[in-house]
Amino acid sequence: MSAAAPDQGFSTDLSGQVALVTGTTSGLGWRFAEVLAAHGAKVALTGRRIERLAELEAQIRAAGGECVSIPLDMTDTDSILGAVEQAESALGTVTTLVNNAGIPDAQRAHKMSIELIDTVFDTNLRGPYVLSCEVARRLIEQKLPGRMVNIASIGAYLYSGQGAALYSITKAGIVRMTEALAVEWARFHINVNGIAPGAFHSEMMDGMVERMGDISKAFPRKRIADPSQLDSTLLYLCSPSSSVVTGTVLKVDDGQGPR
Repeated sequence: MSAAAPDQGFSTDLSGQVALVTGTTSGLGWRFAEVLAAHGAKVALTGRRIERLAELEAQIRAAGGECVSIPLDMTDTDSILGAVEQAESALGTVTTLVNNAGIPDAQRAHKMSIELIDTVFDTNLRGPYVLSCEVARRLIEQKLPGRMVNIASIGAYLYSGQGAALYSITKAGIVRMTEALAVEWARFHINVNGIAPGAFHSEMMDGMVERMGDISKAFPRKRIADPSQLDSTLLYLCSPSSSVVTGTVLKVDDGQGPR
């Protein structure tokens, strides 16, 4: 029998890491940025609402964290590439990427304008792909390991027919992107994983509840979860503790999704 592997312990210490999180101006992205900063990462805060970025930056700095605000439009290639450059200049090479930004379609497929179709695809799938490739390119050039966490959705695995077909399609694309890029970059020690949340309170979810009523009545546990309940999953996938985990998408859905 071979000797037991040394106990490396469980750690969520992110000291020395530089994290770029997309969509930090509200909801899950806001929470993700706070959590990563609280555990020692230097965080690039990104999004389109400048005043919200400034508010989050002040909050993180007041708590002793280090961060920088960078305007980012996920539908604009130059904005994406420029954001990575700005983050690297301000904080160092991005070693942790959280692809969180996303928008709903909130319309029946046959009623969507071409402009809305393009915006949903660009924000939810094309933008994250371009951003992931740019971060990976820099890590590979510098021979650095990295972590990527792609925020999918339980909607990638089921669709209720409530006017979110393209959202479901793009989130399923994020799942497959996670699996494929994990294979592509495994030899470079870049771990690519994902989280598929169920219903968590956010601007997007709260807007859905406003349109549709209390959707939690149909859930097994009759509740919508709090963003803080994703903390442990995010930290695990961003930390040294998940060093051999790649190409995995964790469903964190409170039993809402298909099994």
